[in-house]
This record gives sequence, structure tokens and C-alpha cells, in this order.
Amino acid sequence: MKIAVVGTGYVGLVTGTCFAETGVNVICIDIDSEKVRQLNDGSVTLYEPGLDDMIKRNMTKERLHFTTEIKDGIEGSDALFIAVGTPPGEDGRADLQHVLRVAREIGKAINEYIVVVIKSTVPVGTSEQVKKVIQEELEKRVLDIPFDMSSNPEFLKEGSAIEDFLKPERIVIGTNTERAAEIMRKLYKPFLLNNHPIYFMDIASAEMTKYTANAMLATRISFINEIANLCDILGADINQVRKGIGSDSRIGNKFLYPGTGYGGSCFPKDVKALIKTAEDNGYELNVVKAVEKANDYQKKVLFRKIKKHFNNDLTNKTICIWGLAFKPKTDDIREASAITLIEMLLKEGTRIKAYDPGAMDETRKLLGEKIIYATDQYEALKNADAMVLMTEWAEFRIPDMDKMKELMKQKIIFDGRNIYDPSEIRKYGFVYFGIGRR
Repeated sequence: MKIAVVGTGYVGLVTGTCFAETGVNVICIDIDSEKVRQLNDGSVTLYEPGLDDMIKRNMTKERLHFTTEIKDGIEGSDALFIAVGTPPGEDGRADLQHVLRVAREIGKAINEYIVVVIKSTVPVGTSEQVKKVIQEELEKRVLDIPFDMSSNPEFLKEGSAIEDFLKPERIVIGTNTERAAEIMRKLYKPFLLNNHPIYFMDIASAEMTKYTANAMLATRISFINEIANLCDILGADINQVRKGIGSDSRIGNKFLYPGTGYGGSCFPKDVKALIKTAEDNGYELNVVKAVEKANDYQKKVLFRKIKKHFNNDLTNKTICIWGLAFKPKTDDIREASAITLIEMLLKEGTRIKAYDPGAMDETRKLLGEKIIYATDQYEALKNADAMVLMTEWAEFRIPDMDKMKELMKQKIIFDGRNIYDPSEIRKYGFVYFGIGRR
């Protein structure tokens, strides 16, 4: 089989590369000529464990190709995947301009039947919009070329995207014709052979599934964060509470880890887009709106703890930040709680020294020289009044406490991910603050 993937961002590049790994001939398309040049030179443009080697391997086997020309990808392809960005607009609605631009290019280029698959996260009804735009372009060309639409939302977690794609918990495919369903079934045959569940449904339901999943996960995070904040007030320990409720099979223990709020490229924008979709249709999602409000509050929870501890005076204090990405194993700082905290601390006149194993370059692009970028986690600690753990990278989990004592001006730790044992930390003479822990 041959497919085209439009967009070489996170979703598009992982999708195209992983399909190539299963033996499909893949052409990835992007309007950014410099990015395409880098990819053709074997230089991966994003941080994802294992992706670099997989791209090079499939390029060597001539199953994976990169181009700026959509015609090159469409010709002879069974399916074309749209995997471009849908960032939130100023009002929170998903911005579909990139998706609709691709639709216009498809309408100008197709000459034979193809399945147009939307991989981007889009509101319900987008497939119909894309279909209409393609049809309009065909009418301008006075052509009647058949094509079908399909929705195939992604459920990739940054840092484990390859594993998620090749060994998925589920595959959701929305189609409205048997012809399109058969092509998608053939494309995903390797996954069927390995007994990974594939759910075929109508397109609107597939589009809705993605937003619903992310809203549910965001709800669990915000719920446990609120309970953790209440534990702080009442003197209970959220870790014990989490174990107690997570053992209930109706609840489970996933996404019940309190912290500084969710971030990244998916949850924040998808929650906003779902709220706006409901409003556009005359309905108010009160629970989901509360989730967004709770998350906004949670992103400031450590700032409040830090400011209170230093008696509301952070002027000329030096704060060390461990972790900048919104989660480990990624360089993604979009909506990262660490960035929110840093910006709030800077307004207080605080000096920031930071280190992250993967997200330093991305942070520098955003913040410039407003903060100090350390070469390792311990350099960031020199003369610090406090260390704030924001991202639970593996190398932060068992730090050299004796070394920390020597380097820091004041022995204070704010643990934004509850990865340390408070009693162990205090044995070394540190003052410890977690989230919802005694």
C-alpha cells in the first residue's frame, strides 16, 4: 500500500514513520521546505525516543520519503492523512485554517479515488467541511472524481508515541462507506493480526471520541489535584488517599497523580475546543468548564506555596527549577506548568536557574535570556534559595542529597510531582513541600 501524510509535526511524523515500519510506502508532505530538507538529510526535527533510528531505517529501505509537493504524495496513494496543527484560536475554538488549506490542495491535485483521513484533532463536523472544500475544488476543475472521508484520531502520548502507535490500546476509525472501511482495514491489518482492538464507527462519533477521551483524562487530573489541595488543608496524605480509591476497579489508579496541572499540546486546547463546540450548539459543559478552571488554579499552586514560605518577598531570591517540559521524555513546553511558574516568579523579581534534559532549547526560544540555563541539574542548584521539581525526569528521582546540601544556600524543596519521600528528604535537613502531603 501507499499513503501520504500531510504535516510532519509530532502526529504526522510519528504516524508516517510507524506506518512505514509496518511495510507501507509513505510520503510525508510539509510546506516547510527547510524542515523537509532536514528530514531528507536524516535530521529529526522533534524529540521523541526511538524516532530518529526508525526514520533513518525506513528511509534506507526506501519506504519513507519527504517532499513539499502534495501532488507527489497523492499520486497512486490509497489514503491521504491530514495531520496538521489545530491550535486554539483566541476564543478557544480549534483553528481549522491549516486543515482546510490542505483540503483545497487535495481538491486541486486528486485524479483518482482516495480516502482522505483526518488524523488531526478536530471538532465534530470537520470531515464534512473538508469534504465540501474538496468537492468545490473539483467542481472548479469540472471533474467528478470519487473520494471518501475517514476520521482516525490519534491517541499518542509524548515520550512513548512509537510504542503507543505500534502497540495501541485501541484504534478508532470513522467511515461512512464500505469502500473506505475496507482500505482502512487493509492498512491496519498488521494491528488486527496482533489482536489490537479496532473500532469502526461513524465519522462524527470518531471525531467526538478523541475530545471525550482527553476531557475525561483532564477531568481525572483536575479532580485528584483538587482533592490533594483539600488534603493540604485537612492534614491528610494524598498518596494514601490515591491508593485507597485507585484500588476500586470502577476507578482505577491511572491519571490519579496530583501535580501542578496538566499541560502539553492536547489537553488544554482540546478541553477549550470541546467547551466551544458545546456552546456553538447551545449547550454548556459545566463539568468540563470546571475542569479548565481547576487546572488554571493548579498551575499556580506551587507559586502560592513558595511565596507564602518566603513571607511574600521573593525579590532577589534564587530559585532552581528542575524540569521545564510538561512531562518527561519530551521537549514540549506548550502550556507547561513550569513556564507558568517561571513567568510568575520573574514578575516578583526572582532569579531563575533551570535545567531540563530535553527542553532547554525550546525554553530558550520562548524565554530568551530571562533565566539562567544550567548545564546539569546540580549546576542549577548553586546558591539557590530553593529547588522546585516540576517535571519527573528519571535522573531527578534519586538525587545526591549531600551534594545538594553543599550547593544550595537554603535547604528547601518544593516537589511539584510528589516523587520524593518527605521523611527521607527531612533526614538531610531539608524543608519539604509537596502537594497534598503531610
